[in-house]
Amino acid sequence: MNQSELFSTPQLPPVQQAAPSRAKPIRVTPPDFGAEDFAVQNSYTVRLADYPHEGADAVKVAMQRFRLELDRHLGGDVLRAMRAYQNVTESSQGELVKDEVILATRWAKAYDAARVAGCRDLGDTLEAYFEVRPI
Repeated sequence: MNQSELFSTPQLPPVQQAAPSRAKPIRVTPPDFGAEDFAVQNSYTVRLADYPHEGADAVKVAMQRFRLELDRHLGGDVLRAMRAYQNVTESSQGELVKDEVILATRWAKAYDAARVAGCRDLGDTLEAYFEVRPI
């Protein structure tokens, strides 16, 4: 027996393909992530203002990072915390409510952490700031 006989592959019979069946297509339903998650995620917009390189892709990434960090710290309370912060800064000492002050403090800490995360790769951002607006 030589090498060609020893290592040769046997010929396989040709495979006949079956005709396409007329079976009903399988319906795939998308997962339900919950309407409240969508509403929370899309209840406000973020914009990087006063940044000299507005068209850069880095700006889009920075805004996404800012938003993710803000959501991580505040969850669904982003707009409530922002409004509480605005109320506390505009109210007099006698008009303050303890819960509102606590929520405003959370906003200030979350905004600062989100700003640091958002501006991480932008370079010079002395005058730039992130603007959060409800939709």
